[in-house]
Amino acid sequence: MKEKLVFGLDIGTRSIVGTVGYKKNDKFIVVAQRIKEHDTRAMLDGQIHDIQKVGDTIREVKTQLEDAIDEKLSGVCIAAAGRVLFTVNASVELELDNREVVQEDIFNLVSAGVEKAYEEFLANKNDDTETKFYCVGHSVVRYYLNGSIIGNLEGHKARNIGVDLIATFLPDDVVDSLYKAVEIAGLTVDNLTLEPIAAIQLAIPERFRMLNLALVDVGAGTSDISITNDGCILAFGMIPIAGDALTEDIAKACLVDFSEAEKIKREADYKSEVEYMDIMLLPQKIQASEVQKITSETINKMAKLVADKIKELNGGKSVSAVFIVGGGGKIPGYAEAVAKELDIQKERVALRGEEVMQNIIFNEETKKDSLLVTPIGICLNYYEQSNSFIFVSFNGNRIKMYDNNNLTVGDAAIQAQFPNDGLFPKRGDALEFKVNGKTRMQRGLPGEAAQVFINDEPATITSKIHANDIIRVVESTKGTPGSATLESLEELGESITVNVNGSKISVPKFASVNGVLQSPYYDIQKDDDILILNYYTVQQIADFMDVILDQNMNIYVNKSLASHDTEVYDNFTVDWTYETIKNEKEEIEERESESIEDTYDSLENLPDDDTNDDANSTEDGNSNVNSENKKEVNVSLNVIVNNKPVKLDGKSSYVFVDVFDAINFNLADAKGRSIVTKINGRQAQYMENLKEGDSIEIYWEEVKK
Repeated sequence: MKEKLVFGLDIGTRSIVGTVGYKKNDKFIVVAQRIKEHDTRAMLDGQIHDIQKVGDTIREVKTQLEDAIDEKLSGVCIAAAGRVLFTVNASVELELDNREVVQEDIFNLVSAGVEKAYEEFLANKNDDTETKFYCVGHSVVRYYLNGSIIGNLEGHKARNIGVDLIATFLPDDVVDSLYKAVEIAGLTVDNLTLEPIAAIQLAIPERFRMLNLALVDVGAGTSDISITNDGCILAFGMIPIAGDALTEDIAKACLVDFSEAEKIKREADYKSEVEYMDIMLLPQKIQASEVQKITSETINKMAKLVADKIKELNGGKSVSAVFIVGGGGKIPGYAEAVAKELDIQKERVALRGEEVMQNIIFNEETKKDSLLVTPIGICLNYYEQSNSFIFVSFNGNRIKMYDNNNLTVGDAAIQAQFPNDGLFPKRGDALEFKVNGKTRMQRGLPGEAAQVFINDEPATITSKIHANDIIRVVESTKGTPGSATLESLEELGESITVNVNGSKISVPKFASVNGVLQSPYYDIQKDDDILILNYYTVQQIADFMDVILDQNMNIYVNKSLASHDTEVYDNFTVDWTYETIKNEKEEIEERESESIEDTYDSLENLPDDDTNDDANSTEDGNSNVNSENKKEVNVSLNVIVNNKPVKLDGKSSYVFVDVFDAINFNLADAKGRSIVTKINGRQAQYMENLKEGDSIEIYWEEVKK
């Protein structure tokens, strides 16, 4: 069975290399290869300037190959040069509320990363033109699970997930010029890749990409750079200087045109002396060592620029080793200069040619050279991923997409600049308010996911798409905003218990919203300031009980006279009555008075016998007992009350409550507070005796609410 041939074109600044071959097992057999230099400088710095002339040169290469293989060629694999390649590194995170990661979450994460990369690219690109750019691919560098690196996110439970990725972009005119030049030659594009990717395909196999390496493809107009580490390609870059810069130095020094200078440069690689004709048509000779002197300054400049770009792409540090490919990399002294600028051993900067082509078999006699790495890499890339640009319709608009054989609706949405949040359900706005000074938030409900159709058939954002598909996406909806009522607040679920006229009742708490009392059914609004009141006024308790307070009634809170507006807290007592209720001090004094009276009465009723008279008689015949009990001797007592001296008078002895007669302290002025009484630092007993110098504290304390 005849093998399917792959046709690859390396459309370079100085020449076009055509390669035809096929892959068999782990070998790639090159059936034929042809090289044709541009007759004019139709390309500069890797970019097509004269599409027609480049197309004509491609046709010549194609014809030569067709003659060699005796077969017509119709499809071709090509590569876009690094000169017009833009790469952006982006990092994003998504919150997941501690749930299991599903495939859609990963897609959402990567899509957000590509979208962010595109936004950063547009924000930082230097030109102000309306040039349209295409994301021609993206590569995940690493995933994060709750801030830690992980290989695969799916199935893990996560608070948040993250990704670092690299996205590559090409301007529309570059892609179009490549396609147009190929069409002029009667070819269609089977696969389009990037030159740095094509070169690395052969020069650094996947098994080496775990190492921190750099690949430098030195062409005629540009030096393309790739960085690998941890098993993947981390970054691409380019500097717009390569072999042509050296040719121009020689042209100026030797007074020759560009073609003659290119001949001098090449022959100086293997001849000690080169003969040439200057523009005055005079024959000249130059030593190879002199050519090296002419180009040494530019070589050092190229090496420094490449080393600086490598460090920039590699996070500000050098790499472990550098592989060099391309014709420009063969310049004597270039590899050594790169090693010096990177401060690594010169043995770790090497030209890659024959040693990376062990699995490449040429049917024609061909020298395995570093020049051939990129052309063969373009062919090999066809087997990795068949890439080209396709057209699809997205919501009525025709868009062009870089096809990597794995395109999805989500990719099309990104290319069409469809908002990423339009693909996924959007939560309604959160309701934010304050409860007792602390911010509260009630999250909104999720909306409906986007409705996706491919060719009028239901699909999802991860559904694969193909050329000419008609895609329709109805944007996802936003959920209802967060809502809450006062009764839904936990704090309002608690009640206040009050003892009213000897009966316990429970009353619900009130809530004040922005200073106005509201019912439990009030719908909380954005930025509302809610205060949960943990007290009732006497009047509110009466209203709750459907009691009308007579103006002649006496109102008491905790047995102290109160008013309709007095605040009543949990476990307080409330009494309303026509009777006068004694407060605690009055009750204590009354009990004290009754006790003294009882003692007096008992002494008066002692038995009147002779023994008693004899034992207690005085000279005037009066009884000592009678005289001492019927007539008390008043004494003064000095104590300290609230750090101030207080003198007690008018009694023969004093107990704690007597202090209230000597100080200005209104026991009816509770206002929801409780009284604190201490003697010599401990809790006082109202009827305990006082001693000279006792230290007393009496004050109100707020009841804990």
